[in-house]
Amino acid sequence: MALDVGSRRTGVAVSDELGLYAHPRPALKGGTRAVLEALPPLIAAEEVAEVVVGLPLTLAGGDSAQTDRTRAFVERLREQLDVPVTTWDERLSSVEAARYVPSDRHRDGSLDSAAAAVLLQAVLDSRAGAGA
Repeated sequence: MALDVGSRRTGVAVSDELGLYAHPRPALKGGTRAVLEALPPLIAAEEVAEVVVGLPLTLAGGDSAQTDRTRAFVERLREQLDVPVTTWDERLSSVEAARYVPSDRHRDGSLDSAAAAVLLQAVLDSRAGAGA
């Protein structure tokens, strides 16, 4: 499972059983508390073995205020979940996702989950290429 964490919505994507393709799921609405409450049943229902959280680095590769908030969120996830939680550079994932999501659906969570799917697909492709 991949998460694209935002202040109002968190995009969600899961892979198929073979770990080949990423599929967006409905975004989770609300802040950290709401997402932390919604994730455990979703993880159980989707039989998730790992959660990958997009790390919003700056274009130069540095940290921003959002990066710091995401790292704090990741630490809370690691304390709460029984599955591994890792981070992955998500630079430009929302830009790429915007190519596939009509502009009138950018605020309903579709863009957030599409960005999570872009992120997850990058992870799956990287691991397939590494023989993992």
